[in-house]
Amino acid sequence: MKTRIKINDIVCYGYHGVLPEEQHLGQAFRVNLELGLDLPAGVDDRLENTVDYRLAVEMVQQVMTGPQRLLLETLAEEIADLVLQLPRVQEATVTVSKPNPPIPGVQGGVSVAITRSRE
Repeated sequence: MKTRIKINDIVCYGYHGVLPEEQHLGQAFRVNLELGLDLPAGVDDRLENTVDYRLAVEMVQQVMTGPQRLLLETLAEEIADLVLQLPRVQEATVTVSKPNPPIPGVQGGVSVAITRSRE
């Protein structure tokens, strides 16, 4: 990969999780994306020669506000599948975080990170 685009802290409210209170009350989630692009050196200043990362953010929001999922792993996989469909994106690292999980003693949240590539 020659170029990496990082999109940090996409905040979405969703109803994902194993516990009933997560599914009924919902909570904020944070998603980070790192997109690997194979761009030629000296890319010019035109959007069509890279990826419009606004589309990637919309894809994240679509998954995170969509149907309930039990696992962060499932959400991350669904996001990766979508963003890998964007032109020029060859690889995606997706991190889905629950900043305030309902787990006693956990102060820093929980996260799942996956990396997927086009086949």
